Amino acid sequence: MKPDPNTMSCEQFQNQLADLIGAGVNLDRHPHLQQCDTCLQLLRELETIAEAARQLFPIQQPEDNLWERIESAIKREEGVTEQE
Repeated sequence: MKPDPNTMSCEQFQNQLADLIGAGVNLDRHPHLQQCDTCLQLLRELETIAEAARQLFPIQQPEDNLWERIESAIKREEGVTEQE
């Protein structure tokens, strides 16, 4: 059973934090953060770290023909395997 967001402790909130972030929950209005400066500061620090990581390692889109190249490589590999 999940703790009530209105009465959860810092430990309970922090234990759920990764799951909440991973699920894309908007935490700006989370009841615990409305009353806990410590956890709010922790969240802000994690957001700063995540933004810095995104800037260091930007998301790269794969080339348009990536899947075709993979398929061709698999077919070549299967052809070599079948001939052996």
